Amino acid sequence: MARHRDAVCRLCRREGVKLFLKGLRCFTDKCAIERRNFVPGQHGQSRRPKMQGYGIQLREKQKAKRTYGLLERQFRNYFEKAERAKGPTGENLIVMLERRLDSAVYRMGLAGSRAQARQMVNHGHVRVNARKVNIPSFQISVGDEISLKETMLQNTMVMEARNVSQSLNMVPWMEIDRDAGKAKVIALPKRENVQTPSINEQLIVELYSK
Repeated sequence: MARHRDAVCRLCRREGVKLFLKGLRCFTDKCAIERRNFVPGQHGQSRRPKMQGYGIQLREKQKAKRTYGLLERQFRNYFEKAERAKGPTGENLIVMLERRLDSAVYRMGLAGSRAQARQMVNHGHVRVNARKVNIPSFQISVGDEISLKETMLQNTMVMEARNVSQSLNMVPWMEIDRDAGKAKVIALPKRENVQTPSINEQLIVELYSK
């Protein structure tokens, strides 16, 4: 399982954008981007260096990889699968990442971050079609019903995430009942449905195609 043991707020500062890795904290004034929007390190407060070509492509790949909490080999495997599938490689990549079970639980608004959603899946708190699935990378399909174990509905973190998600954008490819902790996949996610994070997947394709 991919794990990042350092401060995740440093990742947002390095990319210069909110990656929403810290859950509800990202929506407050305590967010690192709001307080210290400069590159971490001794010389971080100096002007961000201008990047061209490879540097821009690399940063876009790192942004996507860190957003979904993957290691390099895992991310590369997704890219190779997307390359073999029909359709534009970049769009296939984003769709595959969104179809991960931990990402779906996060989109349901039952977890404050993908890392929190991944932990819930790993600990066996998530059901797919009434069967326990503890594999965060499990790819959901049309018709799948995702549900949270009933005892988790009163969990403090789940309740806080659910309250915040009420005011966020709806997920058009799922029918969500947050009060019951359930959702049904009515369609596969499309690229235009994924507004956050803001990723230019074409730069990733160009990077791996070199």
